[in-house]
Amino acid sequence: MISIKRRSIGDIIGDVIIYAIVTLLAVLMVIPFLYVIAASFAKESEIQTRPIFFIPDNPTLDAYKEVFNPRGMGPTVLRSLLISLGVTAVGTLINLFCTTTMAYGLSRPKLIGKKPLLNMVLLTMVFGGGMIPLFLVVKGLGMYDTYAALILPGAISAYNMLIVRNFFIELPKELEEAASIDGCTEIGIFAKIALPLSMPILATFGLFYAVGHWNNYFGALMYLNDSKKYPFQLVLRNLVMQTQDNSTSMDELPPEDTLKMAVIVIGTVPILCVYPFLQKHFAAGVMVGAVKG
Repeated sequence: MISIKRRSIGDIIGDVIIYAIVTLLAVLMVIPFLYVIAASFAKESEIQTRPIFFIPDNPTLDAYKEVFNPRGMGPTVLRSLLISLGVTAVGTLINLFCTTTMAYGLSRPKLIGKKPLLNMVLLTMVFGGGMIPLFLVVKGLGMYDTYAALILPGAISAYNMLIVRNFFIELPKELEEAASIDGCTEIGIFAKIALPLSMPILATFGLFYAVGHWNNYFGALMYLNDSKKYPFQLVLRNLVMQTQDNSTSMDELPPEDTLKMAVIVIGTVPILCVYPFLQKHFAAGVMVGAVKG
């Protein structure tokens, strides 16, 4: 006979409080995004007169038409979107390659000089050179005004690498021994055993890296001089920073506030589309490797 443990009143009250707090936080995070979406379909005058709304009185696609207008800002927006997609894809692949290879190497017990290398990695988590020395390094290596400046300086995260290293350390030794007996090399063990087993953690950190690349505008602001190379987030930043022309009527095109909202929605949707495909890996990915040091 299966015994069912009755929950105490205190446990139930605690769960209710936790769910209420989580629900409140979720609502506070969703409300601004819903307002941005609604404002992107509204007219300029409605944004000026209504402090907050979720359904526009007179929905219109004027802002989106202006964003993709081939005679207006359409070519700039599309070009910047393609640049951001390319930088995000290439940068994420380089991040994962550098993170996994270094983490796997530092997880090997027989690696010569492992402790000094690990101490050097830990040192970078405590001390940093700063923005000006980094700029001088980028310029000195000939990466200024190139897309490499947006990818290579942050090619690896020390914290993420240590988490992945801990995961590799926790892999069953029996699998590696069986592969070695079958004649598998160290690279083969890494490619055929370690990587397939680490898909949850790689998916999680891959998403973190991708979001970082997609949202990065400051690196482009520092290292890119040619406006035709600007990624989407820098184009969005420049649009948001523009001051409104007082001589323009509220209902004339382009409507500045609705245009900003439309561009924000366009820049948010692509990265949001990635979350559903990787959501199942989050619970395992963020916890794996975080226990053993």
